[in-house]
Amino acid sequence: MVSTFPNPASVDLSRIRLSIRSLQPQLIEWRRRLHQQPELGFQEKLTAEFVSQKLQEWGIEHQIGIAHTGIVATIKGKEEVSETIQNPKVLAIRADMDALPIQELNEVPYKSQHDGVMHACGHDGHTAIALGTAYYLQQHRQDFSGVVKIIFQPAEESPGGAKPMIEAGVLKNPDVDAIIGLHLWNNLPLGTVGVRAGALMAAVECFNCTILGKGGHGALPHQTVDSVVVAAQIVNALQTIVARNVNPIDSAVVTVGELHAGTKRNVIADTARMSATVRYFNPSLKGFFNQRVEQIIAGICQSHGANYDLEYWSLYPPVINDIKIAELVRSVAEQVVETPVGIVPECQTMAAEDMSFFLEEVPGCYFFLGSANPAKDLAYPHHHPRFDFDETALAMGVEIFVRCVEKYFVSCH
Repeated sequence: MVSTFPNPASVDLSRIRLSIRSLQPQLIEWRRRLHQQPELGFQEKLTAEFVSQKLQEWGIEHQIGIAHTGIVATIKGKEEVSETIQNPKVLAIRADMDALPIQELNEVPYKSQHDGVMHACGHDGHTAIALGTAYYLQQHRQDFSGVVKIIFQPAEESPGGAKPMIEAGVLKNPDVDAIIGLHLWNNLPLGTVGVRAGALMAAVECFNCTILGKGGHGALPHQTVDSVVVAAQIVNALQTIVARNVNPIDSAVVTVGELHAGTKRNVIADTARMSATVRYFNPSLKGFFNQRVEQIIAGICQSHGANYDLEYWSLYPPVINDIKIAELVRSVAEQVVETPVGIVPECQTMAAEDMSFFLEEVPGCYFFLGSANPAKDLAYPHHHPRFDFDETALAMGVEIFVRCVEKYFVSCH
């Protein structure tokens, strides 16, 4: 919750241009329609159809079916229309479209109509903001000199749509020079922007491990290899990786979220299964954890006479913002947002995001747009079945994106 922050009622919206403020009813309508029809990763067919329909209606060139359901829209500024610039600068804007396998508990008119699926992370808002930005830029192409690519990405939550979109060439033809994206963020109140250079969000790696012991009677432990005892020691020992193997200045987390073993109280389990996640900011730690995790598991299993089966994989790298593009976003946010808190630079989180793959390819900035409003009971955390956000943030997001476009191309000339 965000009760420690000032009341969002103090937000001043006068800095949002009238033409974008007038879009607010449409932004809300689009967001609520998307909210009612949430779809899981790579299944966003209705969402993609809606986005494509709007882009076609507005005369915006776009490609569909990229990485299954992804869309890329291309909007050319004034000088590109007359083709007076060779190799114009290209700025990309990224928005994710997928929902989560969560049953919504909100009782609102726009409640999810898809059983067991919900927009519990704000991606419906991201898509609405990107649509609003596309509409505005198409209507005001004379106000910027360059090319804007708007990437509507599937499957951010899982298994990750950014990488297959990159592999499909969304950053090429024309080549993207920089990229920006935002995440509506209920860890910050409406009227704030979380932006910083460097690491914003963590890398995430995962592993599954099965401990292979020898089962038996609970009264005769000497005849067994107790997989529960082995697993318990492994869970405790894994915590020493961060405590004793990682530089204290570098943040990292090892979390065993699942541990399953046994069928009855007087039966010693022959197997125990655990699933875990590893998170860190420093890219130099890539490759370290998988090696250390296996060393610990192997050592403890050997000392007890157990065996193990380990599966370890990397999901997303850390989100690393470029210094110059982060400064661009920060300077724009200062012009748009005027609250007692305003810009929040210390906004790191160990959550992960596959925007990181785009930022590995081109310089860019991913930032948080505060969207919580406790006074309206709109402050439940992300991935909660009652998650919702203050829709006032929608117009703020469009204004920030538009100003970033305008300022970026001015700085390039």
